[in-house]
Amino acid sequence: MDLRVAAYGVITDDAGRVLLARWVEGRRVAWTMPGGGLEDGEDPELAVRRELREETGFQIETTELLGIHSRVIPASRRVRPGESRMPLHTIRIVYRARITGGELRYEQNGSTDMAAWFTLDEVAELQRVKLVDIALRMAGVL
Repeated sequence: MDLRVAAYGVITDDAGRVLLARWVEGRRVAWTMPGGGLEDGEDPELAVRRELREETGFQIETTELLGIHSRVIPASRRVRPGESRMPLHTIRIVYRARITGGELRYEQNGSTDMAAWFTLDEVAELQRVKLVDIALRMAGVL
């Protein structure tokens, strides 16, 4: 079985909107929480800061560990061509975070192609991955 550990940030603004990134590497284009995989030996808090900067242009600080979500994806459901034929165990570390600097911009040549703010009503209408609802429940937003 393959293992992927990733860190994500739940960021809301004063208007109650949530920051999401559009993931383009899946079976379908869908909105997700900004964040991503840890590099070898990387601390999860540093990983979420790096990933948020790459995907959204914002510098952040984590303010709270919200939880950890674990999921096993069967080999037949893996999404990238040429991936291992083994099941994938994903461990997702979810933080609440706040913006400390930077400006909204889009990732270039990455797993996401844009980032945007959405109200909860708008989130409900989006094509999104399950992690969005999981993370927003952890944050007490949903």
